[in-house]
Amino acid sequence: MYYGVVSSFASVFLLAKGFSNWNIGVTLAVANVLAVILQPVIADIADRAKKLSVIGISEILTVLMMAGTACLFVSSGSMAALAILFILLIAWHTVLQPLFNSLTFMLEETGVHINFGIARSMGSLAYSALLAVLGTIVEKCGVMSLPVTGEITLAMLLISLILTKRSYDKGKKLEKGTASAMPKAEADAEGTQSADESTAVLCEEESINLVQFIKRNKVFFLVNVGVIGLYFSNSVLNNYMMQIVDVVGGTSEDMGRILSVMAFCEIPTMVCFDWLRKRFSCQLMMKVASVGFAVKIALCWLANSVTMIFLAQFVQLVSFALFLPAMVHFIDEIMSKGEAVKGQALFTTMITVTTVISSLAGGAILDMSGAKMLTFVATIATTIGAVIIIATVDRVKRK
Repeated sequence: MYYGVVSSFASVFLLAKGFSNWNIGVTLAVANVLAVILQPVIADIADRAKKLSVIGISEILTVLMMAGTACLFVSSGSMAALAILFILLIAWHTVLQPLFNSLTFMLEETGVHINFGIARSMGSLAYSALLAVLGTIVEKCGVMSLPVTGEITLAMLLISLILTKRSYDKGKKLEKGTASAMPKAEADAEGTQSADESTAVLCEEESINLVQFIKRNKVFFLVNVGVIGLYFSNSVLNNYMMQIVDVVGGTSEDMGRILSVMAFCEIPTMVCFDWLRKRFSCQLMMKVASVGFAVKIALCWLANSVTMIFLAQFVQLVSFALFLPAMVHFIDEIMSKGEAVKGQALFTTMITVTTVISSLAGGAILDMSGAKMLTFVATIATTIGAVIIIATVDRVKRK
């Protein structure tokens, strides 16, 4: 939900504060460059840290975002201060994403089954519900309603993390209790095996940095290069939907509803993802989703009315909604345990790199040639990304 405030409505907020499209593009680009730098560092800390858990790191980042969002109320007169705040807020929020993906599988180790598709779809439902009304709220109450909404969503996130930590700690205690109840000989044998496995995994985690990881997973890296092209259109639509809608006579209220429809269309696919996964491979679903991305942005490029842009969002059923869970599970399937977090971090980093490129290119193209040219360029980039993924994903070897 916070993504809807700080990213989806970033153009609306910053345009109201006097930013140009180029200023907005640079701000978003710098934010995502910072996120690219922070993501592997935080992922490495999450892999190695003994006392600081993934949940603990997530709680710290959430508190930082709450403080940063509060500062939006007192810095609205300074463009430089606003730019810095948005850079920090977007970067911190982006860093959270691979942590949450890894948290899913960490919780499963304690016996808590997480249906990633359903969990992620609930995020889409909340985002959809928020954006369905947020555009109207901004139209009636002004852009300062955005940081108020942001604080509310972050408070909800912090409470969720606290409750999740309690559940995780309880599961770990039960796990230890079960282990202590085992016969001594069996416990010793299993403990020795577990210790050996843990030591091997720990050594692997500590010995591989991100550069070495890429060298060891070259084909997987090529798949992620395809992600850059594929997500170019996704980033353009998220960052510049206001400008795209404005060309066909739309308002910020229309923008909010369009993004709401787009998010709502993610829910059916994500809810059914476990069922789909039993019948189709992650690789096949990623190929289908790649085509879906290209079709969706092409329809937005061809649109000459708000209604056509609305209709294009239904392709989300077989694009982003299918690709994200398929990619997350694909990484978990092919990666060894010691590389899993870095695999998720690389995927999220590539999405962030895409946002940097699309932010800079998008702002420049909008100022020079307008929204139609931007959606045309996005269509070309997304099609290239789809071709790369279709050509490489079956060549990635399991470990």
